[in-house]
Amino acid sequence: MSDLASGLVTVGILVAALALVHKPLGDYMARVFTSERHLKLERGLYRAFRVDPSSEQRWPTYALGVLGFSLVSIVFLYLLQRLQSVLPLSLGRGSVDPGVAFNTAVSFVTNTNWQSYVPETTMGHLVQMAGLTVQNFLSAAVGLSVAMALVRGFTRSRTDRLGNFWVDLTRGTVRILLPLSVVFAIVLIALGVTQSLRAGVTVTGLDGTQSTISMAPTASQEVIKELGTNGGGIFNANSAHPFENPNVWTDLIEIFLILVIPVSLTRTFGRLVGNPKQGYVLMSVMGLLWTFVLAVTWWAESHPNGPAALLAGANLEGKEQRFGIGASSLFATSTTGTSTGAVNSLHDSYSGLGGGMTLLHMLFGEVSPGGVGTGLYGILVMAIIAMFLAGLMVGRTPEYLGKKLGKREVTAAAIAMLAMPAVVLLGAGAALLMPGTAGALGNSGAHGLSEVLYAYASTGNNNGSAFAGITVTDGWFQSSLSVAMLIGRFVPIIAVLCLAGSLAAQKKVPETAGTLPTTGPLFGSVLAGTILLVAALTFVPALALGPIAEAMA
Repeated sequence: MSDLASGLVTVGILVAALALVHKPLGDYMARVFTSERHLKLERGLYRAFRVDPSSEQRWPTYALGVLGFSLVSIVFLYLLQRLQSVLPLSLGRGSVDPGVAFNTAVSFVTNTNWQSYVPETTMGHLVQMAGLTVQNFLSAAVGLSVAMALVRGFTRSRTDRLGNFWVDLTRGTVRILLPLSVVFAIVLIALGVTQSLRAGVTVTGLDGTQSTISMAPTASQEVIKELGTNGGGIFNANSAHPFENPNVWTDLIEIFLILVIPVSLTRTFGRLVGNPKQGYVLMSVMGLLWTFVLAVTWWAESHPNGPAALLAGANLEGKEQRFGIGASSLFATSTTGTSTGAVNSLHDSYSGLGGGMTLLHMLFGEVSPGGVGTGLYGILVMAIIAMFLAGLMVGRTPEYLGKKLGKREVTAAAIAMLAMPAVVLLGAGAALLMPGTAGALGNSGAHGLSEVLYAYASTGNNNGSAFAGITVTDGWFQSSLSVAMLIGRFVPIIAVLCLAGSLAAQKKVPETAGTLPTTGPLFGSVLAGTILLVAALTFVPALALGPIAEAMA
């Protein structure tokens, strides 16, 4: 079967699988966050941490819960890495360098999973399992919690309460992420993903030379890496490593896991606001953007313009032959459209146009379909901006889902929207002015600029993938990229929770003849156009100097 045919079959199976689980999983998540019943395990956790599950919080209290929990998580993960040399299952690996430990702690707590180290030579099994994997669960659950708080802002009226962060965090972890992870970890093991506490296996090559291949409890970490849209590799090669992703079936399952919760959350949203069509419109916009990026990336990698790629018939550099162009483009599109960052091919080796599309996909704000929770609240922020622009055109106060969008609401949405562009452009610009940046780049010219821009787009969007030609181990990059991750994560969260609190305090207003319907193709077109317009106006000048210039060279 040709690469094109196998790729199309893979896409067809993926879309069919997502369609199959969209309704049941979406409805289940809606029940999880509206149920009044607490599981026995949950009640035990509430007692242990002195949480009153019946109490609800105002948006500042909810936000303080998110920030306080994340701060404690960063400190714990940092200390775990620094104390690695005295911990069991350290495999003889010493304490992690302070700069790397801080960057990694921030990275995993912010759901970025940016890695400036080689996992199989830096982290022992205990740090991987008790530190990094735990944060893969919890950071995803935080995103889910914030999304649910925003949805409550739309569904509630005349109240200052948005729910309880600790209850939302617990339910997202215990009822959604853990059960799915257990099931799919078993599936991955059955399909060949490794699961071992051994440090490695010694093998003898054809020339008689012995070498050690690192081992890890891979499957249990791999599943939440994708399901939680985290992306941090257990091995340096990430999902291109045969222990993490041995064949086409595991590759398909991993892409499915990346997309399944963000896609299904649109159904959850529709159920919670009492109109499933609202969720279908959001899903349609997400799908349209995802399909556009996939089609262009796939075409670009299949129609090379370099001499080596022309001889090969396609741009095969940096791609695993067991996956090919189609599955590699599909993985790259899915991981950059969410906040995942896992890779089964080297994005730095993509063509100018193909690599530029992965970069652009992140710069859309990662809303197609976005990360766990972050994609839903991200596209809802863009929906508010779209309604505001539509209101300006017709000269009336905009409304969305029965709530007036006044100065406070639009300001909060604008802050949430502009935090990422500010981080990307200011961070990349400052990095390019630093004297040591040229030495950190693997390439000069347009591609070198793309490497820097990609690094800050990835960290500012909490994605975590990289144009790996850039070396980011010095103090400037470790600290500045950490700041980018923190701002890219928590400024939008605070703004979204403020927005949710303002919406919940309002009473619902009835629809009138002047209300723009939000369940049809007109609103979907306005929303998609707004996402494209914001990205174009903000980033085209920078893209023109990087990937666009490279593609035209």
